[in-house]
Amino acid sequence: MISNPCFLLVRKKMVMAYLFIFLIGMALGSFLNVCISRIPQKKSVVFPASYCPACHNSILKRDNIPIFSFLFLRGKCRNCRTKIPIHHLIVEILTPLLFIALFWVLGSNFDLIFFKYVIFISFGLVLFFIDLNDRLLPDKLTLPLIAIGLIFALLPDSDVSSVSAIIASFSGFALFLLLAYIFHLLTRKDAMGGGDIKLIAAIGMFVGIFGLFFAIIMSSVLALLTLLLIKHDLKKEFPFGPFLIAASFIYILFGQVLIRSYLDFFN
Repeated sequence: MISNPCFLLVRKKMVMAYLFIFLIGMALGSFLNVCISRIPQKKSVVFPASYCPACHNSILKRDNIPIFSFLFLRGKCRNCRTKIPIHHLIVEILTPLLFIALFWVLGSNFDLIFFKYVIFISFGLVLFFIDLNDRLLPDKLTLPLIAIGLIFALLPDSDVSSVSAIIASFSGFALFLLLAYIFHLLTRKDAMGGGDIKLIAAIGMFVGIFGLFFAIIMSSVLALLTLLLIKHDLKKEFPFGPFLIAASFIYILFGQVLIRSYLDFFN
């Protein structure tokens, strides 16, 4: 049994750090749900306080505890018993889990890179579910995300150089804008919305050239597999944003491991 006082102190601090991240992640996840519900409707995410969109009654504080309130109420409003969208529970679980995974991958450090990707994950989750639910990637989210990514890229301790970030962002934006334009000329249909193109620019600003290349390839594979599995009618609109975001999360959390495994396999 390890009884070294220094080891026990470090372990205690790590447990407290992970617990702190989980609690903050749950609370932030609850706020992200507000953003997911209100931003597509162009409503304030601050006022009024949380309320049921069906009966418009204010949600009691005891019914607004992340994860636990959803489970206790069995996913229904206390007043009108209308079902609460399942994404509320998913976001409140995913947010802290992604934050914890990020903290662990980055060596358990509260550094600049950690906070950079906490911001990206938070924006990404909101964009993921808005696009999934409403087929929309709002400019009020994608454009600030590009600006935030640029700010982090210009900082001296950034994990992605400013050159890589800017080249990835602008080249990704220009390339997919051109492809979308050519496709529209040939078919008179829109293959990709402007929101997707701006999202690609934001991803490039955060993860650089190689990260963006990974995200585009991985998201294309994930989207193709999903289309085959669900047998989606190709005449109907299909959101690509969630796949770009999911692929970006995979790169941020597991990209280096996957790249090393790939290189080891072929070497």
